[in-house]
Amino acid sequence: MHPLARHVTDVPDFPKPGILFRDITPLLRAHFSEAVAALEGLWSEAEWGATDAVAGVESRGFVLAAALAERRGQGVAPIRKQRPLPPPVGGRG
Repeated sequence: MHPLARHVTDVPDFPKPGILFRDITPLLRAHFSEAVAALEGLWSEAEWGATDAVAGVESRGFVLAAALAERRGQGVAPIRKQRPLPPPVGGRG
């Protein structure tokens, strides 16, 4: 187990019975930079060199992907769950 894992809180039966929610808020609050550095270390420099953008799945993934992309000088690609979105949608504006 990674040392930062001790800052992740387990919330059983949330949002419904049988689901274990892992709350990363304490980790982000106290160890954000360390967490982003640990994520960065999961890939080699060669792998980073072949990467154009960092993808993050909403909503906590948006935060971590954006920080990691900024650290690496790359773009960020937010991935949203499929559902109706308020207009306007897409690359307009």
